[in-house]
Amino acid sequence: MLLDQLIAQKPLTISEFKELIEQKDPRFQKELQDYAEHITEQIFHKGVYIRALLEISNICENNCYYCGIRKDNQTVKRYKLRPETILSTAHFAYQKGFRTLVMQGGESKAYSAKEMEKIILDLKHQHPDMAITLSLGEFSEETYRLWKNAGADRYLLRHESYNPEHYAKIHPKELSFEHRIDCLNTLKALSYQTGAGFMVGSPFQTTEHLAHDLKFIQEFKPAMIGLGPFIPAPNTPFQHYKAGSTDLTLRLLSLLRIINPYALIPATTALSALSSHGRLEALRVGANVVMPNVSPKEARESYQLYVKKNETTDSLDQLEKELSTIGYHVDYTIGDYQNKI
Repeated sequence: MLLDQLIAQKPLTISEFKELIEQKDPRFQKELQDYAEHITEQIFHKGVYIRALLEISNICENNCYYCGIRKDNQTVKRYKLRPETILSTAHFAYQKGFRTLVMQGGESKAYSAKEMEKIILDLKHQHPDMAITLSLGEFSEETYRLWKNAGADRYLLRHESYNPEHYAKIHPKELSFEHRIDCLNTLKALSYQTGAGFMVGSPFQTTEHLAHDLKFIQEFKPAMIGLGPFIPAPNTPFQHYKAGSTDLTLRLLSLLRIINPYALIPATTALSALSSHGRLEALRVGANVVMPNVSPKEARESYQLYVKKNETTDSLDQLEKELSTIGYHVDYTIGDYQNKI
């Protein structure tokens, strides 16, 4: 009954979302994943969008308790890619067939607002038909507007937890739950294709917290949803905590697909780090995006958010072969969000 309500796009309560998450019947799990796969295929026709992931800097001013590049981790070799390296890597990715570049970095002022504006302008001049996604953290409305006007198309800012108390337990006091949500609302108001998301199985997380996350996604309707299991990172306060569940992550991924049928949902590297078939499993239950890493080797080795982060296949030829095993294929189009709800 609850699944029928979800399919009909009817709002659910926190307790109803909690019931869906906790449902133990394996028949329900199969029905859920089969329907999520069905609507994904119906909308995207077994095509998987590709994004070129470029990790432009691992310099971060924050001390999130779960993150391997947190400011106080002195074992990290810090770097900042030069603008010419970003441009040449983007050109390489374009030649390979990518039509979206995702620039991800630690939350910092490694690049000033004007420096990033210039990079975006140069990228758009170089390849006008390439979408630019930014994932650089919290900034002012003025900065977000500057980058949007320069040509940035999308912005990913994972909310991490929509429960304020839980958010406070996994972040230092300098970071505000309210400010994070304000940033998401600002990005959406500025017409970015806006992405939110959260970890599954992070320390102190309860089923009710996850229900709050699903309720937020249902109401906010982000263009992109980043979802992956928590993976403990060395030299962090949470290094000895247990990793999140792959099975629970896949269940939530299916629920998110049903909640927001047209969303752009990556099969994240965190899933691949926990399961050798994590990427394919995610695509079979609702994911429709993969983000091969095109960062220079030395940068990739230093951008360690968690253990085994980079143990994934990045060759498009290999990716095509991998997808063909489940009857899917790479979709080389720009892959914009089409909200038809």
